[in-house]
Amino acid sequence: MSEYDVIVIGAGSVGVPTALALAKNGMKTLVLEALPSPAQGESKKAIGGIRKTHTQRAKIWLCQSSLEIFSTWKETYGDDIGWLQNGYCYVAYTPEHEKLFKNNIKLQKSYGLNIDYHGPEKIKELIPGINEDGLLGGTFSPNDGNASPLLFANACYRQAMKFGAEFHFNEKVIDIFTENGTVSGVQTNKSTYFAKFIINAGGAYAKEVAKLVNIDVPVNPTSHEAGISEPVKQFIKPMVVDIRPGEDKKFGNSKNYYFYQNNEGQIVFCLTPDPPIYGYDNKETSVYLPQIAKRMISLLPRLKNLKIRRTWRGLYPDTPDGAPIVGKVKNLEGYINAVGMCGQGYMLGPGLGELIYRIVNNSLSSDDEIILEELSLYRDFGQVELLK
Repeated sequence: MSEYDVIVIGAGSVGVPTALALAKNGMKTLVLEALPSPAQGESKKAIGGIRKTHTQRAKIWLCQSSLEIFSTWKETYGDDIGWLQNGYCYVAYTPEHEKLFKNNIKLQKSYGLNIDYHGPEKIKELIPGINEDGLLGGTFSPNDGNASPLLFANACYRQAMKFGAEFHFNEKVIDIFTENGTVSGVQTNKSTYFAKFIINAGGAYAKEVAKLVNIDVPVNPTSHEAGISEPVKQFIKPMVVDIRPGEDKKFGNSKNYYFYQNNEGQIVFCLTPDPPIYGYDNKETSVYLPQIAKRMISLLPRLKNLKIRRTWRGLYPDTPDGAPIVGKVKNLEGYINAVGMCGQGYMLGPGLGELIYRIVNNSLSSDDEIILEELSLYRDFGQVELLK
């Protein structure tokens, strides 16, 4: 009989760091993944941005924990994950956005975040060559950064195994066993396993996993496209975020877009379509590149000389309010949600993994209790985060 303390369903941006947090604290941990290796679903499609400058307390605190893990990873474990602490810069071209950013900063500073609003001259220093026409300023949070999603996922996977975590790939969970209101194990397409705790870290497929125990989680995937250029000499430091809507009758409308230069000199970029594209289709489209290229070149004209290496399309496991769903559920002991990351699972994952361990170990802090209340399945989903 295969018995474990915890079974994690999904070896992605949440499942792998959760396995590490559990295993390094002595929990006998099994991770079940339907794909052939870690981070082969939506995780490898993340662009690598990591920030704690959110406008929701729970996400701020989780990402504070994550940033500590990312920024000290090489020192702690010895792996190079491509970490760069170059910050995030949100640019303002309208009075409405300038006001929004300044109001957000008041909240963010109240939680101890290092972020300020700067005028056009500082923004031009941060983003050399930025379009000055109408530029009012922007925010800059220097402690935020970026790292390679694939390097981190595999480094995290190797460390988790060193601490004793088991990973079974090409193995899909098809049933979750319960007995007297408590989870007891899972059935896969290959075998049966037993554990006192089951973690749903199913990403875009979290809804299907939850249905195995008759729980409905409001997680519905939407697709976003991203791309990467050939490497060029380093000239941009922060992640650049433009939240202005884009109207394009030929290629389609969009909301915000963002880009940065990674540690290898490549420009990585992503865009949010408008309206959202719901479903599981992850095939890249012919409209994405001309759609985002037009917007990026308008903001930073020197980008017109970039050669694009490839584009791809991934799924955001979205919730109605743009925040994750984390924690225990009513009337079913041992089952824990870690779902609905809304495209931010990469930056939330390490901090979330530590929180999951404290849930399992029954060692929650008062801050943890606040986080879990804000991210509860039973919360009011009508209050959408200002900059999700």
